[in-house]
Amino acid sequence: MKISTVLMVAVALALAVFAVAAPDAVAAVYAFVSPGHTGHGVMIASAAAAALDPEELKKAISPVMTAFEEFKAANDARLKEIEKKGSADVITKEKVDRIETTLSQYEGLNQKLTLAEQQAKAAKEAAERVEVALARIPNDNRARKDGDEAKVLFNNWAKAVVRAHAVGVVNLSADEQKILADVTNEAKALNVSTDTAGGYLAPTEYVAEIIKAVTLSSPARGIVRVRNTAMKAIQIPKRTGQFAARRVTEQGTKSETTGLTYGLEELVAPEMYALIDISNQMLEDAAFDMEAEIREESAEQFAVKEGAEFVSGTGVGEYEGILTNGSVAETVSGTAATIADSDGQANGLLTLKHAIKTAYAANATWIMNRTTIGAVRKLKDAQKNYIWMPGIAQGKPNSIDGDPYAEFPDMPSEGAGLYPIAYGDFRRAFTIVDRVAMEMLRDPYTQATSGNIRFIFRRRTGGRVVLAEAIRKLKCST
Repeated sequence: MKISTVLMVAVALALAVFAVAAPDAVAAVYAFVSPGHTGHGVMIASAAAAALDPEELKKAISPVMTAFEEFKAANDARLKEIEKKGSADVITKEKVDRIETTLSQYEGLNQKLTLAEQQAKAAKEAAERVEVALARIPNDNRARKDGDEAKVLFNNWAKAVVRAHAVGVVNLSADEQKILADVTNEAKALNVSTDTAGGYLAPTEYVAEIIKAVTLSSPARGIVRVRNTAMKAIQIPKRTGQFAARRVTEQGTKSETTGLTYGLEELVAPEMYALIDISNQMLEDAAFDMEAEIREESAEQFAVKEGAEFVSGTGVGEYEGILTNGSVAETVSGTAATIADSDGQANGLLTLKHAIKTAYAANATWIMNRTTIGAVRKLKDAQKNYIWMPGIAQGKPNSIDGDPYAEFPDMPSEGAGLYPIAYGDFRRAFTIVDRVAMEMLRDPYTQATSGNIRFIFRRRTGGRVVLAEAIRKLKCST
């Protein structure tokens, strides 16, 4: 059986195992249509958390819980020093920061518990592990090591003879001296540092893997409602007013209860694109599948832009961001430039939470960036209890006052007049509409005289706040 066939079977088995192990995992994918192809392919396009590894979770429980207890003790000491002397000792502050760093290392695991969107990514990783395993199977040439062993034995003998001769402990015969001289001269003549003296015979290893820094994006699709359409836009009926019930006496006259009104929310799907020119020779000679590489890069950058627009999009030719919409209400933290109150407590966050209706709070999520998560971890309520709690020991996401949170890199950090935190039922508050999930155009003509092929990737998608009262944002007091 060919290796490619074995790989296909192994990948299929890996996918089947994953489907059984994680049936509830949700994959964030983009469909794309290749020119001249009637079917659909699937591309990973989310930076959300990978499927949860039970062993990883098991190993994390003890260090997370231990670190959290140490964090509470150290932070309590810091707060007492501030209360007593007006500032904390440097050593105490450094200890809190060090433990905070340890806890932050497990935020990735928490995101997996919270979002669990990447079934496709897990399948891809399983396929790569199969490839590595297959690569370790020796072929006929690798299995024959007799020549290699003989070469090693000879080299060891030669090195031993040279060392022994150098210290004068071996008397060599005339023939042995000649052999030694030949070996020594050859060693002097040939070396890997000079190409023409043997360097060309010692090539470097080329690793078929591109080193990439992590690309941060806000996983908006994991918490909002997504709709598909075959039209240029969608219209959603919306109730805009309600009547009030009234009382009437036994023979009183009933009058109309007015006030019930309706309207329409329209969501259009403007276009976003990526345009990349690649030379024909690059496509022909590269060690990588460059077409697949730029397809993956384009999907990733679409996700980055989508997340940024979800937070602060203008609504003109792009998403309307939750921080841009003027109908989204706000709660002021109570102090300038921070999310904490003047007494260092989390009253601002708790006021924000209880300012929205109970029905929205039942499915609410906090969103903030990584820096703000670290600041929230230090806050307490009026009863001196920390509002951030680890949930890993119970196999649940970490929580802030009992509600899950998601890391959104595009949310601003603490600062005067800024909005570092938002809270609410984003599924009811925000809707994304997809007209064209992802389309690729391969254009070999436009740049033909330059020896290039042009790839154009495009999406048509829009989004906006449709129910502003379901979410609320926290403003640092100016």
